[in-house]
Amino acid sequence: MSYGPTPWQQTQWDWRAAGNFVCGGAGAGLIVFAALSGARGQALAVWLLGGLALVGAGLACVSLEIGRPLRALHVFFNPRTSWMSREAIVATLLMPVALVAATGLPGFEWLAAALALAFVYCQSRILNAAKGIPTWREPLLVPLIVLTGLAEGGGLWLVVQPAQAATQQPLLWLAAALVIIRAAVWLAYRRRLAGCAAAPALRTLDAAGRWLLIAGTLLPLLLLALLASGAIGAALAAPTMLVAGLLAVIAGSWLKFTLVTRAAFNQGFALAHLPVRGVPHRPAP
Repeated sequence: MSYGPTPWQQTQWDWRAAGNFVCGGAGAGLIVFAALSGARGQALAVWLLGGLALVGAGLACVSLEIGRPLRALHVFFNPRTSWMSREAIVATLLMPVALVAATGLPGFEWLAAALALAFVYCQSRILNAAKGIPTWREPLLVPLIVLTGLAEGGGLWLVVQPAQAATQQPLLWLAAALVIIRAAVWLAYRRRLAGCAAAPALRTLDAAGRWLLIAGTLLPLLLLALLASGAIGAALAAPTMLVAGLLAVIAGSWLKFTLVTRAAFNQGFALAHLPVRGVPHRPAP
């Protein structure tokens, strides 16, 4: 079914649109963790440039969808009402600021982190503005997308330099807390969708949600707990960090990909009163 009262899956946004949310959110999260890490020199540059590369890859995915590339600049023309315009403006500011921060100029890493947060927030509002798709218009989708991006940033922080990450306990606790909060928001989001989203959308989301809860939440937390308790030796600390980070990133990315492509069912037509042939119209009293 592609048109009618039965919910149908949107086809305008495919893997290319999903790539923007997957790569852009994770890259923004990594930039935030780069600022929070307090790193300097080469380590800070690696994290910032890695985050920028992911944001750029996400925007490149979106550019593949443009039917008329010469009209791409039109995205900047409507920031008053369009979250997509706001995302593009924030990304335009984020790129040079993060590059300057990567050179080591003090203070710019915090400005880059603030712009990265604004970028992932704009992404969440882009989806939430599509009121015809129940899985997108749910208000809890906004914190879910933002938290997923930050949790992925924490996972990438563990992946890029796991040996250094093992020495920064506050950031490790923050990464673990983001994974837990993301799971809690997901459960609340899924509970709110019951009864309003199409059955195929719910089945698809449930499959991705199981990956998020098991592979993206329980397993990373278990690995970090074993590491903190001393059950895993120092020689295996870095590989353990890397695996935990990869699990958090992959599960979050799959959830966002599923949300954008496979679970995006339109609500269909909702007609409260259907006309019946031969029955005269009676105006309401």
